[in-house]
Amino acid sequence: MTKIEKEVKNAIKKGKAILGYRKSIKFLKLGKVKKIIIAKNIPESYKNEIEFNAKLNKLKVEIFDGTSKELGVICGRPHPVSTIVIVKD
Repeated sequence: MTKIEKEVKNAIKKGKAILGYRKSIKFLKLGKVKKIIIAKNIPESYKNEIEFNAKLNKLKVEIFDGTSKELGVICGRPHPVSTIVIVKD
């Protein structure tokens, strides 16, 4: 299990993970994000908007070395998950 997988599972268990592009952008704009993780196959337009908002919040975007389907499996979801943000405490 990779470091990112452990972080994601831990955040989900603690209720600190927000899944999905739209919700992630919302939390980024509110400045309530500690970490951003995206799947490597995320659409380019989504990636650009996430990176732009991350820069505004001085956050680094981590790229999960797998597809959105694989990220969904790690999250325990039966559907693809392109974006995960871990919220601040």
